[in-house]
Amino acid sequence: MVSCRFSSVLAVRLCVVVLLWLGMTLPAQAERIRDLASFAGVRENSLVGYGLVVGLDGTGDQTTQAPFTTQSLTNMLSQLGITVPQGTNMQLKNVAAVMITAVLPPFARPGQEIDVVVSSVGNARSLRGGTLLMAPLKGADGQIYALAQGNVLVGGVGAQAGGSSVQVNHQAVGRISGGATVEMEVPLVLGADGTLDLQLDNYDFDTVQRAVTAINSEFGMPVATALDGRVIRLEAPMDSNERVRFMARVQNIDLALGEGPARVIVNSRTGSVVLTSAVTLRRAAVAHGNLSITIDSNPQVSQPNPFSEGETVVVPNADITVAQQGGALQMLETSADLAEVVRALNALGATPQDLMSILQALKEAGSLRAELEIM
Repeated sequence: MVSCRFSSVLAVRLCVVVLLWLGMTLPAQAERIRDLASFAGVRENSLVGYGLVVGLDGTGDQTTQAPFTTQSLTNMLSQLGITVPQGTNMQLKNVAAVMITAVLPPFARPGQEIDVVVSSVGNARSLRGGTLLMAPLKGADGQIYALAQGNVLVGGVGAQAGGSSVQVNHQAVGRISGGATVEMEVPLVLGADGTLDLQLDNYDFDTVQRAVTAINSEFGMPVATALDGRVIRLEAPMDSNERVRFMARVQNIDLALGEGPARVIVNSRTGSVVLTSAVTLRRAAVAHGNLSITIDSNPQVSQPNPFSEGETVVVPNADITVAQQGGALQMLETSADLAEVVRALNALGATPQDLMSILQALKEAGSLRAELEIM
């Protein structure tokens, strides 16, 4: 894969990574199956929760604009046996309401610690020096899987005085390393019926077929069957120890891969272009010209003669210039090699925005033999 980034100059510069270009001469590339696929059910789970960060140095929420902070603290104090009189005006400059997010890894067991990210949901200026009070973390099913609590580490810093302020990085988001303790595990049983599903990260019938052949060759018997362009069904041992050994053996199998799909990805916001090694061009002729219109306004002031009782009048005067760059036909020869494709696109001498239009036109004409994706 080649990644290129355009500059603002007229010439389009596409970079070619030398190592990848040399690697294109190899017929295939070996990768382990563990880098291309994963077993069905072995996945992470997202957790989310709501809580309070206390101990801030006057950088917490302004309760007049974030009333839910006061309500949350009142509810928490009532659970601790403290009753706040109704109508009490609490100025909680040292408290901030936050959302807590975490990722529950596969096979996590109760007692295991995981990292959490704490993000302000009010108008707190900074979470530096704060402490997160115990907050439950729930999964998509509404069940509590972990409890979070701890001191918040904020990477940003800021200061203000006399109407001036300076800030480095973001201060309303912090992290607690090992800040949550797993309380409930996600039930997962692999191969209970004697089968395992191996799922590719990206669907590809050729890769599935190569994986099935490599797995069956490794075990010397037909233990793998392709279900579709992504899923491979494996006949796994019933014994748990043998099943784990079987899964580890499958993951470490080297798979000889062919060329990936031909794709051209254009980022319209940054002007970046990525081409895979399988991109080819068929013979085509391209003409592309730029039309620019410049309008200069030079207003002129007309002054009346003395004692003529006239009025000063501003007379508009506009100069309009139309310029069109040359759009001579450029012949693009058939290119089967990525380096030739890059040279052909460079020969057009187009701007980044022009190249996006040219690539779209080449795709519509059938000359660009690749999938075009514009981000």
